[in-house]
Amino acid sequence: MSTENSSVAYWKETIALVRNMLIIWFVVSYGCGILFAPALNSIHLGGYPLGFWFAQQGSIYAFIALIFYYARAMGKLDEKYDVHED
Repeated sequence: MSTENSSVAYWKETIALVRNMLIIWFVVSYGCGILFAPALNSIHLGGYPLGFWFAQQGSIYAFIALIFYYARAMGKLDEKYDVHED
């Protein structure tokens, strides 16, 4: 594979990863915290409605998990295309 094709493939995969992370971020923050809150409020977690919990605490946990997943996935992607740091 030529360097130019490799570079294009690397950026396509990078953009796809970022797009997927943003979709998950949107669903967790806007979806669970606002749109699906009335449906989630019928479930209680720690004495609080689940919709409220997602808006206050759950989204933070999801965002931290996204950060770790993104770092791991980008590390693997960098190694795949041999652009990683030693």
